[in-house]
Amino acid sequence: MQPQERAIQYSRWKDDSQDEVNMVDMSDNEGASLCQRVYQKLCTGKLGIAVKVVGGVALFWVIFILGYVTGYYVHKCK
Repeated sequence: MQPQERAIQYSRWKDDSQDEVNMVDMSDNEGASLCQRVYQKLCTGKLGIAVKVVGGVALFWVIFILGYVTGYYVHKCK
């Protein structure tokens, strides 16, 4: 069983007489936008670590290939 994630939202009105405190259940994704749900799924936890590692390796290879091709054309014998 996973612990429930909660957030506290605190807002104070202009006059100091009224304060409002709300407890929001973060595990309920009904109110979350699509971007927030995708972020929570792909960028947190073990899956988030795996996505970041795969993204880093892919970025490395893209930069390596671009550098190789650029170096080939820059240093090509005439």
